[in-house]
Amino acid sequence: MNFDFLHPREQLLSIMDRIYQFGMTTTSGGNISIKEPDGTIWITPASVDKGSLTWHDIVKVLPDGTVSGRHRPSSEFPFHKAIYDARPDIKAIVHAHPSALVSYSIVRKAPPTRIIPQAYEVCQNVDFAPYALPGSAKLGENIAETFARGNDSVLLENHGVVCGGKDMLDAFSRFETLEFCGRLAIKAKRLGKVKELSQEQVDLRHQRKHLLPEFDPTERTSEEKALRHHICEIMHRAYRHQLVSSLEGVVSARLDENSFLISPTAVDRQLLDVSEVVLIKDGQRERGKLPSRAVQLHERVYRDHPWINSIITAQPPSSAAFCLTDTPFATRTIPESYILLRDIPTLPFGAQYTDEAAVSGVIGEDSPVILIENEAVLVVGKSLLEAYDRLEVAEFSAGSLIDAYALGGLVEMDDPAIDELKVAFLGR
Repeated sequence: MNFDFLHPREQLLSIMDRIYQFGMTTTSGGNISIKEPDGTIWITPASVDKGSLTWHDIVKVLPDGTVSGRHRPSSEFPFHKAIYDARPDIKAIVHAHPSALVSYSIVRKAPPTRIIPQAYEVCQNVDFAPYALPGSAKLGENIAETFARGNDSVLLENHGVVCGGKDMLDAFSRFETLEFCGRLAIKAKRLGKVKELSQEQVDLRHQRKHLLPEFDPTERTSEEKALRHHICEIMHRAYRHQLVSSLEGVVSARLDENSFLISPTAVDRQLLDVSEVVLIKDGQRERGKLPSRAVQLHERVYRDHPWINSIITAQPPSSAAFCLTDTPFATRTIPESYILLRDIPTLPFGAQYTDEAAVSGVIGEDSPVILIENEAVLVVGKSLLEAYDRLEVAEFSAGSLIDAYALGGLVEMDDPAIDELKVAFLGR
């Protein structure tokens, strides 16, 4: 789906639905808007249930201030207008009260964004706007002044967050990513000291080469078409469960000995279409498509491990919290965790960009899940569903472990119990 071709009303409905369904705002909270080239602003209404908005609820405000619609515009329309006036390059705004970012606004601290390279590139630095009465002209002035200094992500003291972008998907992805950083950092702090990246480490991301030579596929087999659909189904499910974000998360699956399919770069994960999935064959990419930056890593893993038929790299917040600290991911605590995940090794940051062989060398049937510091969780499977199951189990297990540490520690299963599991479930 090309989101840009949707009417502004539909774009606002789609994004507000995501925000509400993901629990990042309440029935009465939050507001989002889009500015058109002629100065018209489309905005969500005041005092209307955010969980049941319809096409006719969206309000249109003309450049002369005339309001068109069955409702009043959001009470915080003044700060939307002030931001657009201060920053002509901003064409869409997202404001909401996600719990992690509200926590940061209360303690007057900005969440760290230099914890995942992709997150830092999306959010960059975050600034604060001084507190003022919600809906007041003063609040609009404070926020606009903060945006005028070049910030695209602004926390409001004791309030929430405002993110701007060149379009609605850009603004939303910045909002979503900043909330992800907030949740991730809070979870990681429960485990230990949070590791942050240097600018040099962040820049390593650009060493990954995904501009492979191009080729023209000759025909589409039924197997390829079915696999494209399965990849999209799994990606959409992973997005609904917040295991991937709109901009981050990679799913691939082997098609045959010399080819595999992989999700593209810079495509919204919820909107991923079968036509956008990229075919990789003999080290070449399908013409006109740009695969994920992880394509060479996935290609190396498939080459080294014929038994692997699917790879997923993602950043689900509980699992990824272990990527930010030295606390080990203790899988010998829950039978299902050990059966599916085995022992989980952690690789140092940077290997995923500079040494695919080193990453692939750690993967095996006894280590189908690995953590990469300040980057991602990588899971493999003999099928796409098995890889996805491992990703879900890893995230559920990680959440339980984090809560267990908060309760005062955890007790791992002893060696006889692990041996019993190996015999009963792993055939050893």
